[in-house]
Amino acid sequence: MLNAPPNLARAEPDRTRDPAAPKLWRPRRVLVTPAALEWDHGRAIVERAAALGSEVIELKSNRLTGLSGENARQSYVNAKTTLAVVVAPPGKRRLQPIPPSADWRVDLAEGCPAHCQYCYLAGSLAGPPVTRAYANLPEILGCLSDYVGRGEVTSRSAGRSHEGTTFEASCYTDPLGIEHLTGSLAATIAHFGSWQAPVQLRFTTKYDAVEPLLSLAHNRRTRIRFSVNAQPAARFEGGTAPVAARLRALRRAAAAGYRVGLTIAPIMPIQEWREAYGALLGDVAAAVEGIDDLDLTAELITHRFTPGSKDVLNGWYPGSDLDMDESRRARKTTKFNSLKYVYTPDVMKEMRSFFEDAIKNSLPSARVLYWT
Repeated sequence: MLNAPPNLARAEPDRTRDPAAPKLWRPRRVLVTPAALEWDHGRAIVERAAALGSEVIELKSNRLTGLSGENARQSYVNAKTTLAVVVAPPGKRRLQPIPPSADWRVDLAEGCPAHCQYCYLAGSLAGPPVTRAYANLPEILGCLSDYVGRGEVTSRSAGRSHEGTTFEASCYTDPLGIEHLTGSLAATIAHFGSWQAPVQLRFTTKYDAVEPLLSLAHNRRTRIRFSVNAQPAARFEGGTAPVAARLRALRRAAAAGYRVGLTIAPIMPIQEWREAYGALLGDVAAAVEGIDDLDLTAELITHRFTPGSKDVLNGWYPGSDLDMDESRRARKTTKFNSLKYVYTPDVMKEMRSFFEDAIKNSLPSARVLYWT
């Protein structure tokens, strides 16, 4: 049983470690279902967590229990300090389109150990924000071949068809943030590396522990994108690697032959935002300088929220000064008839023009995939 303080889930400090080494998340406890223990991959996840000192609790049924607290804040803390090892149900193995990022979403896990005050998952996932790792990875990977050539984002796009059929692994999780526990990302990269088909794996991360991935036979069929932001906005990203560490990891990944990318998100018109984002792009340029055969993309995503996500985030992070004032936003209806708040057209136009020019000047070899 760990004696960690019952607040935020963070790696325990190791006084002998290299201060520049990645800080790895250690869950306070691991809940594992009977179905997950039937899989070698599930048992391996549990063994890794136990070796780090996490308390392992074998559940009596395949239903997760023990996450609720006395109030919403305690339920959040319970969930964020817990890793659940479960089996992905059949519905999770029926892939869904994920525009504009990729053709298909493939989930290796669900949930994330970070504490981002703008969390994209708020309001999207039901129940407390526990991180679920899927034990039945062989089943998940075994479904992918049915989707080759069928997507609408890259498979049939004149501008991106050279990427082949793309599979996004970070829609509902940050797979690198839990890779030291799951091993799922390395197994998936190896699967794509040996897959003789026009396919590409993609994932975005706010972490920097890339060393175990660098020697894999990826065969340039995986693009590692690093989510970065200007320093005044990066302060909203608790429990993640510093942006400078992410850029060092980007350089190491690119030097190892990976296709790499930037996910600049969420873009916000913070005070002196042009100077702040200009400095970020300058740091990126320095990080990739001298890399041979660099394949760099950029995805530009502005901040947005829904009424539901705002309510959830205000409960998770009371007192946050993240700007979610609806009166300063434009209302937008999605194709599913849900409401979200985005920046006004004049602000969007101004920021987009800045980024297109700034990337062209600072990172002339980068390919901008989309602005949203």
